Amino acid sequence: MIFRKLELSDFRNIEDLEMIPGEKVNIICGENAQGKTNLMEALWLFTGAKSFRQTKDSEFIRFGTEKARLKADFYSENREQNAEITFSPSKSIKKNGIDIKTSAEYAGTCGGVVFSPSHMNLFRDGPKERRRLADTSLCQLYPKYISVLSDYNKVLLQRNTVLKDARYHSGLIDMLDVYDEQLARLGGNIIRTRVAYCESLNKKAAEIYKGMSAGREEFFAEYKTTVLSEDEHAESSLSTADWAQKLYNALQTSRNFDFEHGSTSMGPHRDDIEVTLDGMPVRSFGSQGQQRSCILSLKLGEAKLLGEAMGEPPLILLDDVMSELDSVRRDYILNSIGESQIFLTCCDKELFSGLSEGKVFIMEKGKIKET
Repeated sequence: MIFRKLELSDFRNIEDLEMIPGEKVNIICGENAQGKTNLMEALWLFTGAKSFRQTKDSEFIRFGTEKARLKADFYSENREQNAEITFSPSKSIKKNGIDIKTSAEYAGTCGGVVFSPSHMNLFRDGPKERRRLADTSLCQLYPKYISVLSDYNKVLLQRNTVLKDARYHSGLIDMLDVYDEQLARLGGNIIRTRVAYCESLNKKAAEIYKGMSAGREEFFAEYKTTVLSEDEHAESSLSTADWAQKLYNALQTSRNFDFEHGSTSMGPHRDDIEVTLDGMPVRSFGSQGQQRSCILSLKLGEAKLLGEAMGEPPLILLDDVMSELDSVRRDYILNSIGESQIFLTCCDKELFSGLSEGKVFIMEKGKIKET
């Protein structure tokens, strides 16, 4: 998809903004707290996803006003379209002049991938952030995955409740058999989907990292699941039923341990994605620049997979991405990503001196102008 025009009014610190972006790379330069990330957030909202800043809808409305409005003209699905999102404070959406009742109904209109400084926590924090990386993309690729993930979490909560309460009511222990079967069925589906996704993502991300690093380091991403031993590797050749059986066996084996600790120790909610460079774990041995490059490779690989699934290149948003990258990696991002429309923010426009094709905008106090 390609944004043709963006209009914002009373959104965050932006009182009134109109932007005509280019079809390729769009650079938004400005000092901190001028509204660059707010602009990226507005673009992201048109993908149908929630804000990447994890904020409430009411916070989108500029202080002292009653309504925030976002309007966009864009090209997608081989035709010109438009959309309007209003917060007053509840959210309402219109697509091509027609009211959209739910975000799920709008989902799939505009595919997108975003990188923000918060993604640097991917290796600093625990496995939860890495699982979320895969799940966020899978929810765009396979809408049915959302309900499977939701159902799994509901059953997991019920099983954990039984594990805790059974200490005082021994009769509850028999219920674990039912929850184990349900958890294995749903969890097997999740593991199978994640494993296949990670194999595909690894191929794309490794190719991108090779280009970014000029082939100096070898990138590898692998899904690590609790239902396998340390020396076993997760392979997509296994069926959903195979994974369900492995998870069921693991739940049975760990039942006493789970009972003692009052929580479920086996399953996709405990799994991880391990990224290595030349065989060494990035989260332990990678420099900040290497970690940033790995995250970028994963996000850009995600964009390629999303583009293949949707049949058109997705939107790519890169917020404050150029810091701590050398000139080779910056040049790759600017000129070698592909056919997607890209928006990048920065404080120093000199970082983009190698841009071969694109537009540069200056943002100050919520207003934007093209240079």
